[in-house]
Amino acid sequence: MTTPDTQALEDALSAEYAAVYAYGVVAAYANPDRLKLVAEYTAAHRARRDATIELMERLNISVPAPDAAYTVPFEVNDPIPAAKLAVTVESDCAVAWCAAVEHAGGADVRAYAVGALTDSALRLATWQSILGTNPATTAFPGRS
Repeated sequence: MTTPDTQALEDALSAEYAAVYAYGVVAAYANPDRLKLVAEYTAAHRARRDATIELMERLNISVPAPDAAYTVPFEVNDPIPAAKLAVTVESDCAVAWCAAVEHAGGADVRAYAVGALTDSALRLATWQSILGTNPATTAFPGRS
């Protein structure tokens, strides 16, 4: 039986799976000056994905497999759309982790989800700043 807390963790893991894929697209079209940043953020999503799988296994929550393929929401063919895709990815992760915070069944899961939300919010603010968005962040990232 899926409960709101397990569903939120499954959704957050799915967002991390999608982020790892999308950052591959971002890397292919990113400004060469940003490749180190892209590599760092890709590694962060891989680490979060792996840690989330470990957390779910410890909690005896069924771990969903990644999708066979992912579709990016718009054409990415140069550095600006690549940066916009990174914004979309981080925003999607922030939304998923915000839901995990709200539905967390225990303090340890909530603390983990807060850390994941914070990481996504910081990466989101970085990409927003790169694109010249002002302000670069919002008071409650992940909330609509």
